[in-house]
Amino acid sequence: MNSNKLRTVVAAAVFAVLSLGLIAGVSMGTLSGFGWETFSALCPLGALTTMIATKTVVPRAVVSLVIMAALVLVVGRAFCGWICPVPLLDRVRTFFRSPRKRKELEQAKRAEMRGIAKSELGCGHACGECSSCKEVRTKLDSRHYVLGGALLSTALFGFPVFCLVCPIGLTFATVLVVWRLFAAGDMTWSVVLIPLLLVVEIVFLRKWCTRFCPMAGLMNLVSRFSTTWRPTIDESKCLETVDGVACSRCAIACEADINLRHPDFGERTLADCTRCLACVDACPAKAISMPFVVKKGAGADAGTVVLADADERSVE
Repeated sequence: MNSNKLRTVVAAAVFAVLSLGLIAGVSMGTLSGFGWETFSALCPLGALTTMIATKTVVPRAVVSLVIMAALVLVVGRAFCGWICPVPLLDRVRTFFRSPRKRKELEQAKRAEMRGIAKSELGCGHACGECSSCKEVRTKLDSRHYVLGGALLSTALFGFPVFCLVCPIGLTFATVLVVWRLFAAGDMTWSVVLIPLLLVVEIVFLRKWCTRFCPMAGLMNLVSRFSTTWRPTIDESKCLETVDGVACSRCAIACEADINLRHPDFGERTLADCTRCLACVDACPAKAISMPFVVKKGAGADAGTVVLADADERSVE
């Protein structure tokens, strides 16, 4: 099972278990407040907005933030790639897209990435100075502005406003209102408004995770200091280094818009890596790995590799 299918199974299983618990009234909570009875952790953004809204230091919120920071420092934004239901819903939406449309989008991205790769060939080493090797400085982007807006609106209104439109919360709220509709005939405006708002966010804000999500922006700030389980390229195997072949398969596969081989051409840096393993699976030369700790100088020395299978050299 490749990483994409495995991530889908994991996210679906987590969503199913929490949804069943919500319907059955089991004290597991949701991803916005996960735990068991009095022992639970708030969503990190929810923890921040709760303390801002109440103007007090809430012990449970502080603990939640500490736990989140510790996890992000170790596994980056793995929550986004493996557990969050939003990418899962996006995959469902993509599934219903026509095969022709999916193929056109894939070919367009492939052509763009290969064009970048061709313009950047000729490095041959990880010197840290040329654009093929250096990691671009992480800057603030639209997600951080949305994060700032969420915190500011909470301070102004004394209420965590973003929680009303958070797609994670809306997903579980949809499960609950639909269940109540069929189980108890509880027909209210929320049965229409909550699913409708979720559909609007998923369908019309297609770049939600990379453009608008304040949770992603918050995790990005912490993940900048993460040094574990980050993808690294073995320069002695990479087709672009060894054979001068324009590839960029890793950039095409990355759902977080990271261009691992040519970082300054990617929209995001490794601070947004979700540890999804898509780049590892996509590399035709098996040059990408995700070790717990990257050894100093790893991948810096380029060697000569003769690939046994000629089909592996093809990037078409």
